[in-house]
Amino acid sequence: MLKGKQRSYLKKMAHNLKPIIQMGKDGPSDSFINQLDDMLESKELVKINVLENSGFEANDISGLANDVAERLGAEFVQAIGRKFVVYREADENPEIVLPR
Repeated sequence: MLKGKQRSYLKKMAHNLKPIIQMGKDGPSDSFINQLDDMLESKELVKINVLENSGFEANDISGLANDVAERLGAEFVQAIGRKFVVYREADENPEIVLPR
């Protein structure tokens, strides 16, 4: 579980990130989760864009993000509009060092 300082640090890092994966009408399908799992292993911090045709409203994104993070063993960082950010430390060669 992330502490407040750690979450703030990750939010700051995520600010300039571009979404590198999009969730469409299939929602968080198994193939989406597998693809995101690979991205988290290589990048650790990933921003996801939820397309309008996904069937999720902007106010549902936080709940969706928490579900996705839980399925991946990751941490939900933040949700803004139709975008959300998740973090998981890489098993091999972690690059992001969180503040204590």
